[in-house]
Amino acid sequence: MAEQGARNSRIRGAGKRRKQPSGRRRAVRIAAWSAAGVVLVGGTGLGYVYFKLNGNLKGVDINAQLGTDRPQNVDNGSEDILVLGSDSRAGANKEYGTDDGGARSDTAMIVHVYQGHKSASVVSIPRDTLVTRPSCTTDDGKSDPGGKRQMFNTAYEVGGPVCAVKTVEQMSGIRMDHYVEVDFTGFKKLIDQLGGVPVTTNKPIKDDKSHLDLPAGKHTLNGEQALGLVRTRHGVVGDGSDLGRIQLQQAFIKALISQVKSVGVFGNPARLYGLADAATKAITTDTDLSSVNSLIGFASGLKGLDASNVKMITLPVQYDKRDPNRVSPLEEQSRQVWDALAKDQPIPASATADSAGDKGTAGGYVAGQ
Repeated sequence: MAEQGARNSRIRGAGKRRKQPSGRRRAVRIAAWSAAGVVLVGGTGLGYVYFKLNGNLKGVDINAQLGTDRPQNVDNGSEDILVLGSDSRAGANKEYGTDDGGARSDTAMIVHVYQGHKSASVVSIPRDTLVTRPSCTTDDGKSDPGGKRQMFNTAYEVGGPVCAVKTVEQMSGIRMDHYVEVDFTGFKKLIDQLGGVPVTTNKPIKDDKSHLDLPAGKHTLNGEQALGLVRTRHGVVGDGSDLGRIQLQQAFIKALISQVKSVGVFGNPARLYGLADAATKAITTDTDLSSVNSLIGFASGLKGLDASNVKMITLPVQYDKRDPNRVSPLEEQSRQVWDALAKDQPIPASATADSAGDKGTAGGYVAGQ
């Protein structure tokens, strides 16, 4: 700008002296330069925000690594997303303990968004479900053969997001359009940026292992409390299994959806930026979603969803006959679930009627505010 001004001075000095501009012309010129300055500064700010948020994102090229040996990509307007909560204790997550061999998928949900994007079904997969895991490439480039009666969450431990997606696609026969992974620390920060999530606990929940102590009543959970709630297995009546925890997770997610809808972040730029910064730092996605523009388009397509239009179930399972500390899928009922989603239809009630996952009482502990 200074260089431009000096150049203008040299041009003026070489010719005849110009008349001083009138007051009206001077005002117009000042207004024009002011407007240009606002555009320049605003554009730079937006550019900084864009590149900052874009730089936060981490992407995994699942399509390239899995190749063509996958279920058919059905283009009927619906979407299927594998959402994982990682229990890695690396980095800022180390306060929750140490890894026993590597990170695992602490939470796994298949989100099916129906055509029109006005409703969705969510299928939670218990982490200790015994499945036939396919062969996967490990982090060091070797091949793990997989096999029968493998715990579901070991897929992520063995081969990360790619193996998790491959395992889900083999189980369901449904191609995953997207992958989203959230870690512990990112989840906490996201809830804090949101201003907390209101829930009502119908009974006290206390679990020293997940740092949670909630009396019965209304609460606005901060990030630490929310994380404790979705991780607790021992703070509620039941067998301490993953099935009870899933019921709490599902209740909390419905409360979270309602809170996001009610906060009105778009009218508050500071909160919107804080949320966007926290969210993009918290997640790892497939490469098709690993840019700000892609995420904005993806989120915009889901804005019509409301908690009342999201049906949440647990994959139909039974306690395993050979190992009561594990669960195994009820084959016929599970097939009803996958067939319904493949056809973009609601999941029939008969699919979960005999499932151990829907017989617990943990879900009665928490309700949205």
